[in-house]
Amino acid sequence: MSKKINVLPVILCGGSGSRLWPLSRTSFPKQFLVLSGTTSLFQQAISRFSGIGNSDIQIKNPLIVTNEEHRFIVLEQLRELKEIYAQLILEPEAKNTAPALTLAALQAICEGQDPVLVVTPADQIIKNEDAFNKSIQKAIQAAELGSINVLGIAPDRPETGFGYIMREGKKGGYGEYKVKQFVEKPDLVIAKKFFENPNFTWNSGIFVLKASVWLDALKFFRPDIYSATQLSFEKLSKDGQFIRPEKKLFNQIPGESIDYAVMESCPNSKFQINVVELNAGWNDLGSWHAVWKDSQKDGLNNSVSGDVIIENMNNSYINASHRLVCASDISNLIIVETADAILVANRETSQSVKKIFSRLQSYKREERVSHRKVFRPWGWFDLIDEGEKFKVKKIGVNPGASLSLQRHSKRAEHWVVIKGTAEILNNNQVLTLNENQSTYIPIGVKHRLSNPGSIPLEIIEVQSGSYLGEDDIERFEDIYGRK
Repeated sequence: MSKKINVLPVILCGGSGSRLWPLSRTSFPKQFLVLSGTTSLFQQAISRFSGIGNSDIQIKNPLIVTNEEHRFIVLEQLRELKEIYAQLILEPEAKNTAPALTLAALQAICEGQDPVLVVTPADQIIKNEDAFNKSIQKAIQAAELGSINVLGIAPDRPETGFGYIMREGKKGGYGEYKVKQFVEKPDLVIAKKFFENPNFTWNSGIFVLKASVWLDALKFFRPDIYSATQLSFEKLSKDGQFIRPEKKLFNQIPGESIDYAVMESCPNSKFQINVVELNAGWNDLGSWHAVWKDSQKDGLNNSVSGDVIIENMNNSYINASHRLVCASDISNLIIVETADAILVANRETSQSVKKIFSRLQSYKREERVSHRKVFRPWGWFDLIDEGEKFKVKKIGVNPGASLSLQRHSKRAEHWVVIKGTAEILNNNQVLTLNENQSTYIPIGVKHRLSNPGSIPLEIIEVQSGSYLGEDDIERFEDIYGRK
């Protein structure tokens, strides 16, 4: 009986939130959005691995590489999936994908094994999961023999937004072709030539290779990235599901992509690199145009979601999150409405949203970073209104969760329970409040809000004082490890 191939799924869960703004933000990038069905792109990426295992392939618990800032969003979305356990490697800052994969490979090796890594971004759409499983299984079998394998997408149009892979030679026993060359994103004239040539595929960004092969290739091509990442990894700390590389050493790692650091140098080197074709309804949703293209449409090629009324509209996309949006006599537009921002863009050039995102950064606009509704490890808060010396929030606390024991030096707080049961430590007094009951937290008093119930707790918080910034908080006890 042959030994099973050990496979470790690696989910690269970074991203800045720029291309699908305003739904996507720095603190809530696109992989956490629900853009199709009932689960987020990240949840779909995790669930996709359930069908890969077979009599020859053993799938291990996934390893997720994400930003420290996103750790509790990841945990909450994992909790919603149920029965999926994963370890999280937390990067203190974004360093692109090569250091992220290196951390995952070092973690895999340090557990005493050398699994085949299936490395995938967390923000892609795969419509045909059966076809995905079969292509990945072929790539796994090829990778077990020591090769590097990239999943290539057969183009269905001349596309200038993707990188390309040029293949050569005959198909191997696992459906693999030798990679001759990686090609940068082309202009339209070149893209049309690639589209007509069957030897060109899009680069999906999905890689299948053994952990040791990645580390050997990185040592060979970019020893600076390898050594800097290894130093940070050797001084890591662990906290439950969290793996944290040492922050100061991590910050010294050169940032680089997997493609630039290794893949593009592999052809004609000692490292065998293959492309395995993937025909599974793949889309990386890199723009609002791509989201429109992937979505269900009416007879006039319109895709609408939310509270929307349209008249004489075609080839457009409208997403309304909070308000009624009406549109009349328009074509080829993207309209995205959120609680604090509205985007109107030309559908065909919607990748230019990245320029708007950069402008927001130069203006230091909070709308670039976070939504009006902000997620926390214990739940969320939604900023309803604010003015001079007051701020009104709606706060949701998950069952069994609690905020830190804290106090504020410049603001008082009034709390009204609107759903569930609240347990409140107010100075040295413990209160239990039900719906329509309220309490007052004076300036400088230690307090804590908890949800002892089995349903979500929701309260209205009215802050009043001379300063209402989120940094007016002194924590004394916090189960989430925040300072």
